[in-house]
Amino acid sequence: MGDLLKGISSFRGAVFPNQSALYRKLAREGQQPQALMISCADSRVMPETITQAGPGDLFVCRNAGNIVPPFSTLNGGVSSAIEYAILALGVSDIVVCGHSDCGAMKGLCHPELLQPMPNVAAWLRHSHAAYSIVCRAYPDDLSESDRVRAVAMENVVVQLDHLKTHPSVAAKLATSEITLHGWFFDIETGEVQVYDGATATFTVPQEGEPLPVAITGRDRPQVMAQIAATLAAE
Repeated sequence: MGDLLKGISSFRGAVFPNQSALYRKLAREGQQPQALMISCADSRVMPETITQAGPGDLFVCRNAGNIVPPFSTLNGGVSSAIEYAILALGVSDIVVCGHSDCGAMKGLCHPELLQPMPNVAAWLRHSHAAYSIVCRAYPDDLSESDRVRAVAMENVVVQLDHLKTHPSVAAKLATSEITLHGWFFDIETGEVQVYDGATATFTVPQEGEPLPVAITGRDRPQVMAQIAATLAAE
């Protein structure tokens, strides 16, 4: 705690004065973040540092395993953050960010490690699909580190699918007002890979080129027009 107190003192004395005008503006006008980022609570994964975002740029929701539970009527912190970010703050981009050496994914691969942690085990049920995909579709001779990495990357895709079950997300996708992104952060190298929904692969984005996206609502108008035409004909 001593180090944290020193950090607070340093922020107040050396950092805040240079950004005081920005903080005053944010205090007066409120926040207008560019995106919602759902990332892991792992202390090595810092969304603002990875993206070099400043105060007010990101609305961040962190939890063990960067999990998005499918929508239900039961209240939850992640679901509430998603709903608030979209309907109150008007974000147009949501990023699910997984990472290498994820302890939550290690727990999926080794359930015995979770026996003393029943709440963690219950939470990770939202990632079981990712583990099942790796068990069924990947080679059996994967190394331990490669298996954990594969589960972590598949988990990003699974959580993106869960995002689409949330009414606020589904409605914005239907009107092409929101875009979903899947990222994977490599702790050791600092590299960020981005999920390309068009090719179903993770790729390293190149500066100056369009950023690949996971899911957009661009095809919805055609779908809605087709449904409307069908109903009119009945």
